[in-house]
Amino acid sequence: MDETIYSGLKQLGGATVMPQSPEEAVLERVRNPQDVPYCVRFTAPEFTSLCPMTGQPDFAHLMIDYVPGDWLVESKSLKLFLGAFRNHGAFHEDCTISIARRLVEFLEPRWLRIGGYWYPRGGIPIDVFWQSAEMPSGVWIPDQGVPPYRGRG
Repeated sequence: MDETIYSGLKQLGGATVMPQSPEEAVLERVRNPQDVPYCVRFTAPEFTSLCPMTGQPDFAHLMIDYVPGDWLVESKSLKLFLGAFRNHGAFHEDCTISIARRLVEFLEPRWLRIGGYWYPRGGIPIDVFWQSAEMPSGVWIPDQGVPPYRGRG
């Protein structure tokens, strides 16, 4: 097999086991083959974690936008990383910001933002937003488009 930018990937194309924790999860990356700034969006509408106090499941719609630098995150490894939060007890704010910070540290993107749109528990929805820097100019970055929680309307 010829060497490509994808040759070092270990999880893609093979059987994998869901990591038991976000710390165990292995993120993988590939070289960004493009030399122009552009936005990449990942949407995880069924993200789950656990309440650290009750162990009850918490649900969120996550939107991750980033402008790559030298690296792209491999999407299967991202899926496994996000899935590892199913067994992880942390408040909404901690889950959302921890995901963003791990991606920024690993990828060193030009820019990254995350929107964590959490479904209500105890009658209060919690939305968590963070970005690594000012939004870059010259790149089309669409609105995340997730409406605020309205209940039964």
